[in-house]
Amino acid sequence: MNILETPIADLLIIEPKVWNDNRGYFYESFNAKTLSEAGVNVNFVQDNQSFSQKGTLRGLHAQKAPFAQGKLVRVIQGKVLDVAVDIRKDSATYGQHFTIELSGENHRQLWVPPGFLHGFLTLEDQTIFTYKVSNYYDKESEIGVIWNDSELNINWSKDIPLEDLLLSDKDLVLPAFKDFSSPF
Repeated sequence: MNILETPIADLLIIEPKVWNDNRGYFYESFNAKTLSEAGVNVNFVQDNQSFSQKGTLRGLHAQKAPFAQGKLVRVIQGKVLDVAVDIRKDSATYGQHFTIELSGENHRQLWVPPGFLHGFLTLEDQTIFTYKVSNYYDKESEIGVIWNDSELNINWSKDIPLEDLLLSDKDLVLPAFKDFSSPF
């Protein structure tokens, strides 16, 4: 595995070594020792998976303490634009975001530590997105920011008209970043 730093501290790209042959491919999708050597000492407690059609936008979400979660995210099938927003108040990159394309073809993963909002937009039909989390889900601990916040200015996609995006009712009523009080 190759661990790459991003412009935002503690947010890491994981590129696994993939072995291809005439049967298909094999790769190690998780290795605790490799992550630990990169400074990520985490005990995952739950795996989550979603299936979505092209144009589905999920986010921007996080959980506050005592249920704050770190996430190791990847795509099994299809393609997403993955987004993480730094909401650590003492961070030099507070309010900044990072985007990366994750796909079933590139096998890249993103480590999103606690203190980040997270979301993704599916860029292909029948996308399967999966992630390991470091804490259990707790509805009362949910926090978030509206996906199209003007201050965050995230460029979600040039290929999918914004009016065609599929969002949950919950994601449509999240607060603006200027009205959001980060618990981190």
